[in-house]
Amino acid sequence: MKKNTSRLAISLLVAGACFASSAQATNGYFTHGTGTKNKGMVGAGIALPQDAIDTVNNPAVATKVGNNMQIGAALFSPLRSYRTSESLVNGNFSAFTIGPNDIDSDSDYFLLPHIARSWQKANDTAFSFAFYGRGGMNTDWKGGTATFDPDGPGSAPVMTLPGTFGGGNAGVDLSQAFLDITWANQLTDSTSFGIAAVLAMQMFEARGVGTFAGYTQHFAASGGTSFPTKLTNNGHDLSYGGGIKLGLHSELSDSLSFGVMYQSQIWMTEFDDYADLFANQGDFDIPANFKIGLTWEARDNLFWSFDIEHTWFSDVDAVGNSIMNLFSCPTAGMGGTDLSKCLGGDNGGGFGWDDMTVYKLGVQWAGGNDWTWRAGYSHGDQPIPNTEMTFNILAPATIEDHMSFGFTKLTGDNKDREWNFSFMYAPNNKVTGPNNFDPTQTVTFEMYQYELEVSYGWRF
Repeated sequence: MKKNTSRLAISLLVAGACFASSAQATNGYFTHGTGTKNKGMVGAGIALPQDAIDTVNNPAVATKVGNNMQIGAALFSPLRSYRTSESLVNGNFSAFTIGPNDIDSDSDYFLLPHIARSWQKANDTAFSFAFYGRGGMNTDWKGGTATFDPDGPGSAPVMTLPGTFGGGNAGVDLSQAFLDITWANQLTDSTSFGIAAVLAMQMFEARGVGTFAGYTQHFAASGGTSFPTKLTNNGHDLSYGGGIKLGLHSELSDSLSFGVMYQSQIWMTEFDDYADLFANQGDFDIPANFKIGLTWEARDNLFWSFDIEHTWFSDVDAVGNSIMNLFSCPTAGMGGTDLSKCLGGDNGGGFGWDDMTVYKLGVQWAGGNDWTWRAGYSHGDQPIPNTEMTFNILAPATIEDHMSFGFTKLTGDNKDREWNFSFMYAPNNKVTGPNNFDPTQTVTFEMYQYELEVSYGWRF
């Protein structure tokens, strides 16, 4: 049985790594939860250990979840659109006018697998591994036009070219996959501590942004004679890296439990094929993340969980740097002299995201007849300021609210098998602000989302 289980785990891990889809995730570009039960409570429950996959949310709970395994997959559907208003200048006076366009993103369905296994060992210790997707973003804007003057005050006429940014069909594709290897120890009867090595792999592609070549450090450093080759349309590039995750779980009383988790920034190798796009020559680390929560056992069959999650998006330069940095680039035509603020430079322009704090409330009720029911609601202000609109057409992470529902059905003669289900709905939210390269027109993007997840688990 153990040998077959190990073979199955390895097979599914490889399959998941090969076929996991990218998606525009929900809290910024992080998922709203990890594991089907956790997602049924909209990501709340860091202090409510149940299964091996819960060690992703808090490595300390590995000593609490027993010997078990889960395999699951989510079907995720983010529905995204953007539109731009009429312009007063239509590409004249060095403006870069987008459209007016009104476009829905293609690629609306994504499959997101996960797998986790835990082992209880002697001396109050436990181990686990978990493979999962934690975030990513994807947009696919087909059609549209952009109007601009290619040489500013020079003799060339204003041009209208196809694509959101005048470089053909535009979009990005970012996938992130993680492997947590966790060790935990039961320090006292009521308190456990856990630590996890977090290994990560990213895959990225950008399309249709070649018209920003004049804002790159490569172009500016050459005096405007050499165009960048690592800006756009280079296919998928991979990066690898790692970080660390620490967690604590404590039973404060017979009915109240506390959990806390900190994941360090995950340091990644650079996207070499996009060194002219991202700050620091293609650097795209994964931001640090912090969770804290309480679970109250109101009755033997009723649990309430309240969690807070904070993500430091602004600490990753490619995500947090403002697009306005580009106007200090020597070739931006604004009198700037700072090469480092060009695309690809050490302080290069980015998406301008703020940090994000999310508040989550979830409930779990064991209703009898081997059924358990869950629900949850979360809110967090989306991370995109309305002064950072143009680049964020590529990554319109506007979601603020999530509502979820889920259940578990025990099966098997010994009730050691289970089917889990969760459903998430994130209502529409939009952001409107000026086009950074043509302040006479506005940009609006919006999104709403659905997700269905099913998993199967068993205990040993």
